[in-house]
Amino acid sequence: MASTFVNWLKSPAARDYFLSTHFWGPVANWGLPLAALADLRKDEEIISGTMTTALACYSLVFMRFAWRVIPRNYLLFACHATNATAQLTQEARFVNYWHMGGRDKKLAAAASQPEQAGEVIQSKVLEAVNAAREEAKA
Repeated sequence: MASTFVNWLKSPAARDYFLSTHFWGPVANWGLPLAALADLRKDEEIISGTMTTALACYSLVFMRFAWRVIPRNYLLFACHATNATAQLTQEARFVNYWHMGGRDKKLAAAASQPEQAGEVIQSKVLEAVNAAREEAKA
C-alpha cells in the first residue's frame, strides 16, 4: 500500500493534483474551520448568531458541491464538514446562551460570587488596556 502511494507521488498525476486548485483551494479554505474550532473556547457573549448561521449554511452548500463535482473533492468535503460541525456547535452555544437561559445562569453564578466577578472584570479591563498599548506601538 505504501509503495503504491509513493509511486503515485512520483507520477505526473500527483504533480498535476498538487499544482491544481482542486488541492490548493481546500488547503487555503482550512482557515475557516481552524478559526471556528479556536472560537469554541471563547465566551458565548461574542458569538454572532447571524454570521454563525451564514457560515454553517455556506459550508453545508459547499459540502454538497465537493461531493457532487467530478472527480469528488474529498479534501474540500472534509474542510466544509469540519467547518459545518464547528459552526453548528457554535450555533447551539449561541442559542443556549441567549435563548435558553445560559446567560441568566452565568450572571446568577457571577452574582453569587462577587469577588470572582470583580477579578474577571479587572482581568478583562487589563487585557483591553494591554491590547490598546500594543496597537498604539504598532
